[in-house]
Amino acid sequence: MAQLQKADIDAFTAQFRGEALLPGNAAYDKARQIWNAMIDRRPALIARCTSPDDIVLAVAFARKHKLLVSIRGGGHNIAGNAVCDGGLMIDLSLMKNVQVDPSTRRASVEPGCTLADFDKAAQAHGLATPLGINSTTGVAGLTLGGGFGWLSRKYGMTVDNLLSANVVTADGRQVHASETENADLFWGLRGGGGNFGIVTNFQFQLHPVGPDVLSGLIVFPFDQARSVLTQFARFTETMPDELNVWMVTRKAPPLPFLPEDVHGKEIIALALCYVGDPAEGMKLIAPLRGFGTAHGEHVGVQPYCAWQQTFDPLLTPGARNYWKSHNFSQLSDDAIAVILDYAAKLPSPQCEIFIGTIGGQTTRIAPGAMAYSSREANYVMNVHGRWESPAEDERVIAWAREFFGKSKPFASSGAYINFLTQDEADRIAFAYGAAYDRLVEIKKKYDPTNFFQMNQNIKPA
Repeated sequence: MAQLQKADIDAFTAQFRGEALLPGNAAYDKARQIWNAMIDRRPALIARCTSPDDIVLAVAFARKHKLLVSIRGGGHNIAGNAVCDGGLMIDLSLMKNVQVDPSTRRASVEPGCTLADFDKAAQAHGLATPLGINSTTGVAGLTLGGGFGWLSRKYGMTVDNLLSANVVTADGRQVHASETENADLFWGLRGGGGNFGIVTNFQFQLHPVGPDVLSGLIVFPFDQARSVLTQFARFTETMPDELNVWMVTRKAPPLPFLPEDVHGKEIIALALCYVGDPAEGMKLIAPLRGFGTAHGEHVGVQPYCAWQQTFDPLLTPGARNYWKSHNFSQLSDDAIAVILDYAAKLPSPQCEIFIGTIGGQTTRIAPGAMAYSSREANYVMNVHGRWESPAEDERVIAWAREFFGKSKPFASSGAYINFLTQDEADRIAFAYGAAYDRLVEIKKKYDPTNFFQMNQNIKPA
């Protein structure tokens, strides 16, 4: 751990308007905790910023004292990049302001906002932009890695809706990045993660959504999984952009619409959201019910914000988590066979395999338009290992890695950078594909010393 002198810390805190936490401070341990309980690191100093000027001061302090730097937005990243050992954790979670202009359908969003913060402000005007599916996720990390969710088939990736960003660079400058200003930086920010600077403000395009949407779950017995998953794969190839259907297989949580004897048993579920007239949506989803004989369903019209929070109880902080992920352009019979094989041997009651359907508008952007370039991906599969005890680490991680290896031959190119774990540095260039060399050049320009390295790191050389 860095040995910071009291005089240096005092000089910093005299100018810093936010909250500076040292080991031993009452709030220190809570501030260093993040979503994935496998990550247990102790920064030398936590700087909880309240403004871009605070961020500039924190960057200057870290440069002066040669500190390793981590950036916390929502603290949700699976790799644990939000917190470092012995360095400076720049915590943005207090910067949560969202401003919505309904006349231009634009939103200005600070980097500490969660999806819930953004959704609530935008939905007050019947507007939204594509975000993830867990409302406690941070907007900043989600966006910088690409971002996708229920609205992506209709309105694209989160980065496809980013209009501009204000950024503090490694040398402490505050710059604006857009298609017309620092366009190379803007290109890199849209998918390049936290490699090029700290975003202090995001400007998003919004779209009319809800405020009520047709959404819900249809849950089938696992012994029907092959039929359900095969029909899901074919159905999702031709459904309209307004409809999104995802697949999840796991042990059934105690959902009130499921018979009690199903709780804790393996199931396969279809999760759906339709952005349009609910009556039309009901006609479109009717075939899903014929994929098998369902244990039960909970489908209806509900507030979009409520649907965005549906999966929060399964993704609470404090559990141990390990992910592996592939992109797929299609779900072949061979891919389905491997998925079902490993879904039948989940190593923990909380483990799951989900397939997020994207496609639609996400595939219509040119692969070279921005750093996120996986435009042939119609599905993103996440192998979600989740458990409670360190004694289970080896067993769950081995299951996830083995499944990942067996499914690899059927995957497409690229990978979703937000799903890479801390042991996957060797996959970063593969994840970016043809965009990688240009990202290296942008890194050389904006961060030649690799000051920002607690991320899915693009090295400047």
